[in-house]
Amino acid sequence: MGYGPGRLGRRLSVVRVPDGCAVDGVQALDVEIRMMTWVPPQKSSVGSFRPTDDVCHGMDFERLGGHGLPHVTAMTAPRLPRLRKTRAGAPVISMNARRGYVVTMSNLDLHPAPSLCGGRADTPGGPVRELLEPKRVPLGESTYVRRLLPNLGRRMVGGWAFVDHYGRDDIADEPGMQVPPHPHMGLQTVSWLHEGEVLHRDSVGSLQTVRPRELGLMTSGRGIAHSEESPRPHPRYLHGAQLWVALPDAHRHVEPHFEHHPVLPTVTAPGVTATVVLGEFDGALSPGTTYSPLVGADIALAGGTRTSLPVEPDFEYAVLAMSGEAEVDGVRVLPGSMLYLGCGRTELPVHAESDAGLMLLGGEPFEEKIVMWWNFIGRTGEEIARARESWTAGERFGDVHGYEGDRLRAPELPPVPLKPRGRIR
Repeated sequence: MGYGPGRLGRRLSVVRVPDGCAVDGVQALDVEIRMMTWVPPQKSSVGSFRPTDDVCHGMDFERLGGHGLPHVTAMTAPRLPRLRKTRAGAPVISMNARRGYVVTMSNLDLHPAPSLCGGRADTPGGPVRELLEPKRVPLGESTYVRRLLPNLGRRMVGGWAFVDHYGRDDIADEPGMQVPPHPHMGLQTVSWLHEGEVLHRDSVGSLQTVRPRELGLMTSGRGIAHSEESPRPHPRYLHGAQLWVALPDAHRHVEPHFEHHPVLPTVTAPGVTATVVLGEFDGALSPGTTYSPLVGADIALAGGTRTSLPVEPDFEYAVLAMSGEAEVDGVRVLPGSMLYLGCGRTELPVHAESDAGLMLLGGEPFEEKIVMWWNFIGRTGEEIARARESWTAGERFGDVHGYEGDRLRAPELPPVPLKPRGRIR
């Protein structure tokens, strides 16, 4: 399913519809939709959706997204919703209210614990402020990263399932990032740099150097292998983030491919420059392919800036502090920390006394339960075990040519079976 882009913070709700429904055929459809009214947040509460007496035509939908709309059954139409085609190719129906807008890489842990993540049950219905502390993890021969997701407190933010922050590291006399060939399945990797360069190779033949504020996006789909290394020679400093996005079930077996986008859209305001890495931010759309409603934006704040970022009330969000010191919704964040924010906001206050860099990550809460172990995302422990066996046997994931060194060996699976867990620990 896709989602209908619109002005951020103005979407009432989105109703998902089965694939193949007509884009311009709203009046011909024959099931009712109960309209909702957005009630803005007050000082002591968060915003909410309230049912009205209005009913309009629609068709029989699989389920309703957003904030608890009642299931829908059949008809009259004082106002009709608009049906539009989305970037992912699936139409959505959007009900207008308020202002009329509706709207990497690698886990090198030698003993990775399997996690069952996803589902909406543990997603806060309103704003929260949870400061997530990182875990220090080695990445290759000489680089350490700060792992923010999965975290002791939280496993996912929308479709974002893995977040590492590294640097700023002086690697002038070091090999820098050296990650041998390893497999992925069921996810997308996002390479994002503030300083340095990373050379990407993969088993579908890609060879690409990714530089600061260029998007390196690898969709593993049914299976791919890749390596990451600092080129020789390489810049003195290395600083960036590595992220994964979980693929929804309908798209997790797509053909593997790699995208490189050297130029990305930006949104500017006094003291703020936002680069749209993935998804849509304030009307600007990244060229990177997405398979679920989400956003990733790099936010550069000039010293002395105090402003608010537009956000979607039905997305959950987190902010990763990349550099400098900033205040996000009243909470001080330092480089390498991440603030989980929950849902229910239409704007996010930010403030920086001196220059600071943030990454805004968000998306609709990921509905499906996923099992994540090592560099795989699946749905069952058995599926993960089969992927490990395939990698060990040299099957399915292909070969990475040109890397000087052996490929990574898969760790042993834990002796205990997977235990069902939700989005939080």
